[in-house]
Amino acid sequence: MFLIYVLRHDLRFADNPIFHAIAAHQPKITHILPLYVLAPHQIEVSGFLEDTNAKSPFPETRSQIGRFWRCGPHRARWIAESVWDLKETLKKKGSDVVVRAGRLEDVVKDIIESKALKDEEGAVWMTRDWATEERAEELRMRRVVTDAGLRWKVWDSQETLIHDKDLGHDATEVADVFSTFRKSVEPLRDHIREPLPEPTSLPPLPDIPPQQKPFSIPESLEDFIDCLQKPLGGAPPKPRYNANPAVGGEQHAQKRLQHLVSTGAMSRYKDTRNGMVNEDDSTKLAGYLAMGSISARQINAALVAFEEGKLDEVAKAQGYGKGENKGTAAVRFELLWRDYMCLCMRKYGSALFSLYGFHGRQDDKEWLHPSSNAGAAKKLRRFLDGTTGIGLIDASMRELKATGYTSNRARQNCASFLALWLGIDWRLGAEWYESQLADYDVANNWANWQYVAGVGNDPRARRFNPVKQAYDYDPKGEYVKLWVDEVAEVDDLDVVFQPWKLKGAQEPLAKISYHKRK
Repeated sequence: MFLIYVLRHDLRFADNPIFHAIAAHQPKITHILPLYVLAPHQIEVSGFLEDTNAKSPFPETRSQIGRFWRCGPHRARWIAESVWDLKETLKKKGSDVVVRAGRLEDVVKDIIESKALKDEEGAVWMTRDWATEERAEELRMRRVVTDAGLRWKVWDSQETLIHDKDLGHDATEVADVFSTFRKSVEPLRDHIREPLPEPTSLPPLPDIPPQQKPFSIPESLEDFIDCLQKPLGGAPPKPRYNANPAVGGEQHAQKRLQHLVSTGAMSRYKDTRNGMVNEDDSTKLAGYLAMGSISARQINAALVAFEEGKLDEVAKAQGYGKGENKGTAAVRFELLWRDYMCLCMRKYGSALFSLYGFHGRQDDKEWLHPSSNAGAAKKLRRFLDGTTGIGLIDASMRELKATGYTSNRARQNCASFLALWLGIDWRLGAEWYESQLADYDVANNWANWQYVAGVGNDPRARRFNPVKQAYDYDPKGEYVKLWVDEVAEVDDLDVVFQPWKLKGAQEPLAKISYHKRK
């Protein structure tokens, strides 16, 4: 029996429920096709056209409201590296990842109707993804597979820290208050399952047809990245500084995790997590989690081994062998917050993308829309370009565009500034982050924007004062000076954090009062 395994956000070999099951089903499964499809409604695929003068059969992959590229150049590179890394791993196991461009259901139909497989017994497996587009994709896939008389199965992806069966309730009954949810799984360290073991080998690939016209998939990672980035204007310039110079993929995820444990960065995390300049201020594991290159329980397993003194090679690291500390506990807390955002998405479905949030709270607030308000359009443009006149906001937006990364502290301030200081439709910010962030994750991006904008589960609007926040979290102005050239040589922090006060500078989008106590 042949098996097609459709990969989406589960790009790892270890702790992978499907690869684990395939190993258990040998020799019944004689051939396996790990398949990754570039979906044209989420990723621009015109760069894969064989004829560069031809027109793509699919419309440009733009966001619904702002008409931004849905997958910008940094995330395109990250996806490519993540896929290619798994390809290299599977080749060592006697397999590969086959990449195709097109609608998933069309690609799979073409493969199962091919001469080599048409009359063969087969199955199609994939892991469940709870985002609305992915759920719709899953339903279309099921029709294609069952109509062909093949076996169809959707697996629990087991991406979360807490397994569904250990929640104590149906996932759609998750509490609307995070603290209530958190208390239901405490003590957290005791509720997390062990990772699944890694298979030693895989069945070979079946014979399959080539990529359908008019597209062609290149043979090298460099060419693959080029095809993804070409329609977006090509590769972005190399930034002069990058707080997250990571490379995508499972092998790099494991190296990063090992680094965090061996240097004691996990133990220091509670104290450094709000830093915005240094690579080890935060874990930088979000991008790997988003692509499924690492699982939350793999991270927990490394923490447990560290806390229990079972990693002799890191014995000199701060906190080693002394049990859970405030740093490792804080990492688990953040992973649980990530779980909570995913569970909220499962509970509320498409309301994740609603202007009025999960509960349809309209109140008396009128959101500004650039499409109908010229002033709002100009403000949005300045916000995206990092020319608001507010140092922390401008630094973060410039960093994001240059590197595909900005810190969680900066993200919260930018979301607050757009939604609550400017009153502009928060979904435009969420769409921009979807486009620009290499570590974009559907649930965590959109639910956190709702949370800050005051339309999520917690109705309190989080209106941060970005000048005060700069004083609190960038006390020497190091971060702002790094990204806002206009103030790089300025000593007065009041001006560094409010560049609009420079001589000849344009008016800020918001004049924000804050006077630091001497």
